[in-house]
Order: sequence, then C-alpha cells, then structure tokens
Amino acid sequence: MKDAFGTPQSLLILGGTSEIALATARRLVARRTRTVWLAGRPSPALESAAEQLRDLGADARTVAFDALDAESHEEALGKVFTEGDIDMVLLAFGVLGDQERDEDEPLSAVRVAQTNYTGAVSSGLICANALKRQGHGSLVVLSSVAGERARRANFIYGSSKAGLDAFAQGLGDALHGTGVHVMVVRPGFVRSKMTAGLKEAPLATTPEAVAEAIETGLRRRSETVWVPGALRVVMSALRHVPRPVFRRLPV
Repeated sequence: MKDAFGTPQSLLILGGTSEIALATARRLVARRTRTVWLAGRPSPALESAAEQLRDLGADARTVAFDALDAESHEEALGKVFTEGDIDMVLLAFGVLGDQERDEDEPLSAVRVAQTNYTGAVSSGLICANALKRQGHGSLVVLSSVAGERARRANFIYGSSKAGLDAFAQGLGDALHGTGVHVMVVRPGFVRSKMTAGLKEAPLATTPEAVAEAIETGLRRRSETVWVPGALRVVMSALRHVPRPVFRRLPV
C-alpha cells in the first residue's frame, strides 16, 4: 500500500532499463519505496540497474520480460504479483525506430508498432487485472506528445504512441471506481540515450524532470501529465492547425 505521503511501497517497471523509469525509481526509493521489480530482457544492463537500486536501499529484483512475446506475459508478470501486492506499475518500454528505414522496411515498422502498442496492450491488461484484484494500485503509462498528431518526421512511432495513449485512457475509464488509478504521461523530447544524435526539439526535457512530474501526478492522482506542462497548450494549438499548413511547419 502507499504510505502516508502517497509514495508506493512497491513498484513494478515494465522496461527495466528505461532511463525515465529508473530516474522515477530512484526518486521514489529516496522517498519510501522499498521493493522494485525490473522487468526486461535479461542483460548486464538490467542487472546493473537493479544493483544501483539496491545500493540506494531498495529490495530490487529482476524478471525476464519481452514486450514482443505476448504469450509469455501472463506467466512472467504473474510471478511478480504472486510475491505480494504491487502499489505501482510503470509501463515504460518502447522503441523509437528509424523513420526513414522503417518506411522502406515494413517489417521494421511492424516491430515498432508491436513493441509500443501490442506489447503494451497485452502487459497493460494483465497488470490492470492484477491491480483490480488487489483493489488498489496505480498504472502509469509513458506515452508521448508524438501521439497527439502524426508528423511526417516520425509518424510510425507517433501512430504507435497514439494507439497506446487511446488504450490507456480507455483502460483508465474502465477501471474507474475499482480502486485502480491510471495515469498517462506525455513527455516531449527527452534527452536520453534513445534520442542521442537526434536534433533537439523545443521544450526538451530530461528523465529526471519526467520522474518529478510522475511523482507529482501520483500525489495529485492526475489522469494526464504533460512534461513540460507548457506542451499541453502547444499541442492543443497544433492539433487544430489545418493539414496543408501543418505539413509546412518545421515540427
């Protein structure tokens, strides 16, 4: 259960090497989170992330999880929930892809869609049902402003995030009144290994800033969090720009 300050005592991260997720875990462990599960493909990076959290005082464990292997999700995630209640699930896995390559290689584009959307639908529903059986918990889904409107520069990635965003919103509505809270997080450009080498977009942010916004959103029980907050206004305007004009914008 969450403590008196609203901090989850147990955390499950889907995408255990995500920089945003780990920044969030460090922030929560510094508060009062004690148990952290890192779900991801077995790797030295996953083990290193767990060890770093142990050094901060957390009981950090790893579990093998592959977003693309939906048939294994029930068993892999079921093991976590049989160990005890989970107060918060952070769905943080995803791939950016390579727009130019993916347009020429449809199977690469499909991989982006399957990872970012199909894998999230499978694992998200499994975790949501487990939280519902508990009668409490938060499911935090890392979406993206890229899902707000398809852009020429990244419409494959953006479309997968648009699907994820819509799914998470609908799931939140379906779980209303069950004791389970769903929060959608929409960061803009995040300076991370994932975006290294890419041209930085306006209003760029950091994993630490997203982590802070997640913690604040949890405390407020927000349903949608924009990072930075100014993006809410920006995207509201861009959403209504006529397509012929939008095509010519440097976005």
